[in-house]
Amino acid sequence: MLSNRESARRSRMRKQQHFDDLISQAAELKNQNSQTEMQINLLTQHYGEVESGNAVLRAQLTELTERLQSLNSVLRFLEEFSGMAMDIPEIPDQLLKPWQLPRPSQPISATADMFQF
Repeated sequence: MLSNRESARRSRMRKQQHFDDLISQAAELKNQNSQTEMQINLLTQHYGEVESGNAVLRAQLTELTERLQSLNSVLRFLEEFSGMAMDIPEIPDQLLKPWQLPRPSQPISATADMFQF
């Protein structure tokens, strides 16, 4: 009977220890979850900032491409009107299709407010 009591006591202690371990593990997982959530929020914010900067750059690229096309039209008109041969550069396909631009081997750091017009 004494042996049964001792065995039951040890069993209760093991169950309590296991329960305490599970509580500790749950707290650690909640902490990791919170840290992961913070990282996701920061990365989401950073992604939004980068996407916003890219939108500004795309708009500037479109505007500058249109300006270049307009200037080339003026040059072609002048060339035709004056009869003088002019060296009118063609607009590279990379400007017309920015998604196909060659990628530099090293990242370029820039901010959206670098190009104020």
